[in-house]
Amino acid sequence: MTSPGPKREINRSELFTRAPTAYAAIDLGTNNCRMLVARPHKNNFRVIDSFSRIVRLGEGVASEGRLQEEAIKRTVSALKVCHAKIKSCGARRVRSIATEACRRAENGAEFLARVKDEACLDLEAITPQEEAELTLTGCSPLLDQTRPHALVFDIGGGSTEVVWIDATHPDGPLARDVISLPHGVVTLTEDFDGRTDTGESYEDIVDLIDRNLGAFDQRNGISQAVNDGRVQMLGTSGTVTTLGAMHLQLNRYDRSRVDGLNLKFGDICDVVNYLGTLDAEQRLQHPCIGPRRSDLIMAGCAVLDAVCRRWPVGSLVVADRGIREGILLNLMNEDGHAFPRRSGV
Repeated sequence: MTSPGPKREINRSELFTRAPTAYAAIDLGTNNCRMLVARPHKNNFRVIDSFSRIVRLGEGVASEGRLQEEAIKRTVSALKVCHAKIKSCGARRVRSIATEACRRAENGAEFLARVKDEACLDLEAITPQEEAELTLTGCSPLLDQTRPHALVFDIGGGSTEVVWIDATHPDGPLARDVISLPHGVVTLTEDFDGRTDTGESYEDIVDLIDRNLGAFDQRNGISQAVNDGRVQMLGTSGTVTTLGAMHLQLNRYDRSRVDGLNLKFGDICDVVNYLGTLDAEQRLQHPCIGPRRSDLIMAGCAVLDAVCRRWPVGSLVVADRGIREGILLNLMNEDGHAFPRRSGV
């Protein structure tokens, strides 16, 4: 009997070649750089690698009008890590997008060219409308189709997007109107010289956001729909996920417990009030906040407070998902992978 020959080891690249196509998405915001690599799996996709780093690309843009050199270096360094991970996973389809900081900065186009040259990524600055649509695509599985309307908001580093949605449209949730406010946690913290947790400054931010939402509310009849009980609310941002984690009293952040959490407005108020009792060092040391978000969290709370006061829906669904997931789903759908709508949360 002939003995079998030595077992041939299969290297990693061969495994990726045999597996379904991998897709990659990068979302470069004003504050954070995040990446996902995934493959289609049954009725959804399976994440095979991810990356997230707070880079504060938009630091100083509000005052200087330009991306600063140190912020660019931090960001390019993070994007190089993304590129290496994407290459290692063998992703064949990649989309990389940038949002408010690149839209606003006068040297945004120069930065995109530098990213292509140094990090080998084709980064594109997208419009607020497309940003909102990608967020909706990524978050739509969490919407309850028994409620006819939805408000989806994203409190970013340089802007805040609010989307008014027809949640029962036969072709899936449909964005009826979008507003992009040029106010995010980074820009507000800079505009208020870091004094976002004092009572007067906090209320000034709430008033600023509320004034900017007035016309959007009126032209869509949102407040009346809220009064009639026909509106659900979903929030996707570091502010909302942080408050969700703090409400659950987690010792460390756990996406599996936060994503999809139904958070009552009363619970939000309790957490925000608690945050107001902490000093800067206590926020920095909190396991669900950390040093890179501690000085920004109260600005985000003020924006969230404004949204909740104007539209007292009573609760919101926390989404630890958004643009990256929207990009992946769109790329996979373009290649013929159809993902069915879900019936609710």
